[in-house]
Amino acid sequence: MADTAAAGISTPFPAIPVQRPRQQVENQIRRAILDGSLRDAERLPSEQGMAQSFNVSRATIREALRSLVESGLLVKGPGTTSGLYVQSVDHNTFSRLVSDRLTSVMDIGSVTPAEVSNFRDMLEVPSARLAAEFRNDSNLAKLHDVIDRERSITFDDPTISELNAKFHSEIANASGNRVLAAFVSALHRTAHPLVFVNTDAELGRESVDHHIRVYRAIKAKDPAAAAEAMQGHLNYLREHGIANSGDDQAHGDIERSLAGRAPA
Repeated sequence: MADTAAAGISTPFPAIPVQRPRQQVENQIRRAILDGSLRDAERLPSEQGMAQSFNVSRATIREALRSLVESGLLVKGPGTTSGLYVQSVDHNTFSRLVSDRLTSVMDIGSVTPAEVSNFRDMLEVPSARLAAEFRNDSNLAKLHDVIDRERSITFDDPTISELNAKFHSEIANASGNRVLAAFVSALHRTAHPLVFVNTDAELGRESVDHHIRVYRAIKAKDPAAAAEAMQGHLNYLREHGIANSGDDQAHGDIERSLAGRAPA
C-alpha cells in the first residue's frame, strides 16, 4: 500500500481476468449481432474462414458458435451443410427459446404436460385483464379475425388447435407486456397433442362463445369483465377434463363446432 500511495493512487487497480480464446470469439460475435453489424438471417462465414480471421483453431470457433446457438443468437439452417444464421433478438426469439427448452424438459419427463397447462392458465387471466386496458384497434382486428375463422371452418379442420393458440396469444400481445406475450405463446406451442378427446357440438359452441365474451370485454375496455370471462372459460375447460390435460389439441377439439354468435 505504501508504494501505491507514493505513486499517488488511492485505490489499487482491480485485476482483470484474461479471457480464453473461446470467450473472446463468442463475445465479439455476440456484440456484432447485438449492435447490428451482423444482420438478422445473415449467414456466418465457414468455421475455417472464422478460424483464420480470429487466428484461433476451428475447435475454438466451434465452441463459441455452440454457445451462441444455445443462447438463441444463431440458428442452424436446414440440412447438414447449410451453416449458421443470425437470429433476430426480440421477445419472439425469447418465446421460441422458452418453447424449445420446455419441450426438451417435457421430453425427458422433468415436467409434465399438466404442469405446463396449469402454468399457462395462471397467465391467461392477468393477460386478459391487461389486454382490456391496453388493447388497440389492431389487436381487436386480429382477435375478431381469429373468431371469424373459428366460426367458418368444419368440425374436423386441423387448424383448430392453431387458431385456439393464436387467439390466446393475440390476447397476450394486446396486454402490452412482451415478456407475458412470449411466455403465453411459448406455452401454447409446447403443449403438444397427447390424448384424443371426442366432444359434441354443444361443447364446441360453448367454448367459442367464451372466446366471444372475452373479446367483447376486451373491446369494451372492461378489465374485470375480461378477467371474469377468461376465468369462466378456463373453469369450463377444467370441468370437462381438458384444461389439465396439457393438450392444446384436446382444448381445440371442444372448439370445433363453430356455429355460433358473431363477436361484434
